Amino acid sequence: MTPLFLLLKDEKQSIMLFLNCLQREQAALVAAQVEQLGSINQEKLGLIERLNDIELRRLQMTGRSSAGDNGSMDEWLGAHPEEADAARIWPEILKLAREARKIHHTNGEFIQMHLDKTRETIAVLTHRQKEIGLYGSDGQASNQGGSRLVDSA
Repeated sequence: MTPLFLLLKDEKQSIMLFLNCLQREQAALVAAQVEQLGSINQEKLGLIERLNDIELRRLQMTGRSSAGDNGSMDEWLGAHPEEADAARIWPEILKLAREARKIHHTNGEFIQMHLDKTRETIAVLTHRQKEIGLYGSDGQASNQGGSRLVDSA
């Protein structure tokens, strides 16, 4: 086993952990279990840092300057037949990365949906306060919103 293969094996395992984290994040978002998101986010950030470090080491091992071109990794592996094991695991890594990207995008949509609902709720509540028209002792409309009962709650 070559050092590159061992690194790619670690990358695959790290992406699988990241996928699991994203799936737990999605389950928490669907169930609106906001209290779980903080710890999941901390774990996710740690895994992202780990994956970035692995990517940097992979780029250094292969002498590539950019990770954005996966085709060049395929070309590099094709030009290095001694890395046959690494060449076999690389497509699996790409597949897992695509799956992670898809789940991450979906989670972003769930988060946006929750934000939109929160904004709508706040708008309804603030609009309702503005509509409550109270009259002051002088018979003029007062700018105060709410009632003593609501204000004391």
